[in-house]
Amino acid sequence: MNVEATTTLDTRGLNCPLPILRTRKALNGLQSGDTLHLISSDPGSVKDIDSFCKQTGNELLENFTESGEYKFVIRKI
Repeated sequence: MNVEATTTLDTRGLNCPLPILRTRKALNGLQSGDTLHLISSDPGSVKDIDSFCKQTGNELLENFTESGEYKFVIRKI
């Protein structure tokens, strides 16, 4: 991860829709400009997080797979 995150959310072991719901809740607790590092084991989270960011206006800074886990860095707008 190249961007330093304000907070980390671990949703490994959770399936749709829980990663998105937990992401929304975590972002609601952040200030504008803060970043959230999300770790997920759900392959569906790749499309879900991309769509979520487009719908909410939050910025998806990074999206990558590492050791079978899906990792995202989201900046709250």
